[in-house]
Amino acid sequence: MRNRKTNKVAIVTDSNSGITQAEAKKLGIYVIPMPFTINGEVFYEDINLTQEEFYRHLEKGAEISTSAPAVGDVTDLWDSLLKEYDEIVHIPMSSGLSSTCSAAMLLAQDYEDRVYVVDNKRISVTQKQAALDAKRMAEMGMDAAGIRKKLIETSLDASIYITLETLYYLKKGGRVTPAVATLGSLLRIKPVLQIQGDKLDSYANARTKKAARTTMLKALREDIQERFGADERAENIQFAMAYTGAYTDEMRAWRQELERAFPNHEADMLVDPLSLSVACHIGPGAIGFGCMKKLNF
Repeated sequence: MRNRKTNKVAIVTDSNSGITQAEAKKLGIYVIPMPFTINGEVFYEDINLTQEEFYRHLEKGAEISTSAPAVGDVTDLWDSLLKEYDEIVHIPMSSGLSSTCSAAMLLAQDYEDRVYVVDNKRISVTQKQAALDAKRMAEMGMDAAGIRKKLIETSLDASIYITLETLYYLKKGGRVTPAVATLGSLLRIKPVLQIQGDKLDSYANARTKKAARTTMLKALREDIQERFGADERAENIQFAMAYTGAYTDEMRAWRQELERAFPNHEADMLVDPLSLSVACHIGPGAIGFGCMKKLNF
């Protein structure tokens, strides 16, 4: 029997969290790169596919699809980590957005309660916060079962709102009809999408980006008060901004607006590129605001 007093827990997530391989090494978190098939060739995020290369392919009209990591890539990492650690907490992207989570749960059944897969119902900056919280719990000595329980209990304490530069990529992926996309372009509508729980869904339509930003900031405040039951000034509220494509002057201006709206949190805001798994459906130029509860310890 393993000695619980010397219990060591490894934290694993995937590149949908926005945690790069270099950042992962600094944090002591292990990141599985997500595979992308581009014009029939397989690439791995942040391994042989950079953000810049991905968007070049996307803007040239390449055929891009995503898939779950190969079984062998996942189990090889787990096997390697279990030589050093007693247990693993594995945090994939939301089960509602990918089959990755359910596939990992099936694999974990062969590991006799040493691998705990969390359906954290998150992606991008909110998934990153879950991994950071899990790492801190592991450092405090919590076991994998306790970490998973806490992450599941708090999985819905997070939201992301995104406005798009264009409806083209939603139309290409069949998520809106060509007629709606054409009408939206003619009217210059800026849709606001929501990632909350299991889905990427429509939230609102705005006539300008400024109006979209106002809508998103209002939605963050409502979520914090009504869904999280919290005060936006509280220390355990984390704000974030995510974006697709290049980090432009416009995006810097949006970040400043977010900081002005929530000045108590200016110093610790997360600012990361949005997951490529989402970006391939919405295209470059998208900007997202997020909020979530950090766990109190």
